[in-house]
Amino acid sequence: MPSGTDLSHSCDTCIVKIAGFIKTTLLDWDGMVACTIYLAGCNLRCPCCHNAAIALNSDDIVAVDENIVLDYVKEHSDFIDGIVLSGGEPTMDPSIYEFLKKIKALKLKVKMDTNGTFPERLDDLIGSKLVDMVAMDVKSSLNERYVSVAGAEADVEKIKKSIRIIIDSGVDHEFRTTAVPIFVKNEDIRNICENIRGAKKYRIHQFRNKSTMDESLSVLDPYPVSKLTEMAEIAREYVKDVKIRGA
Repeated sequence: MPSGTDLSHSCDTCIVKIAGFIKTTLLDWDGMVACTIYLAGCNLRCPCCHNAAIALNSDDIVAVDENIVLDYVKEHSDFIDGIVLSGGEPTMDPSIYEFLKKIKALKLKVKMDTNGTFPERLDDLIGSKLVDMVAMDVKSSLNERYVSVAGAEADVEKIKKSIRIIIDSGVDHEFRTTAVPIFVKNEDIRNICENIRGAKKYRIHQFRNKSTMDESLSVLDPYPVSKLTEMAEIAREYVKDVKIRGA
């Protein structure tokens, strides 16, 4: 689970359940000094997920008081460029609208991570200009295999719809895939990139076999950098800006 200063506190007026808060990061939004807010709960159960407690909305999670978070952000808005909203799955909670309105009232940019399973809500958030950048995970080939990679029921057509919404909206964005060797092969990269053709950016993330939701993945070796490079070359046939992260 993401760590940071303990800001846990009971809150009767909080809109969303914040599972974690990182006060300053240079890693979660390229070129930006940001805070990262992790919202509890996710509709998927991806075996390679590193935020299992957050995704499962575990009873062990003590919510962070959103008022303390917002007060911190307001106080330090002179050097914070933006807020990264992650999870879990932020778009799963309909209260996200009101929470983002509070953040935008502080005149900060917002990047949101998403799995793309709630396209209508995503469309509304982009259309309402409540998000400035969207990073969407595409787990593997967009076909009948997606359920096994996502670890839960996932409507591939909704995910495809989210992809088109993001690209067609003109909002800053990136798509990304964690290269889990048993789930992502060259043909999967090609399938993904055929579906995101026209995207601004695509990122291939190296798989890390530590603290995964499915503990059996701990014995799975990550791909060598040469394999990731091969995948990136395939991706560049469809998307100009392709990079490898974490290798």
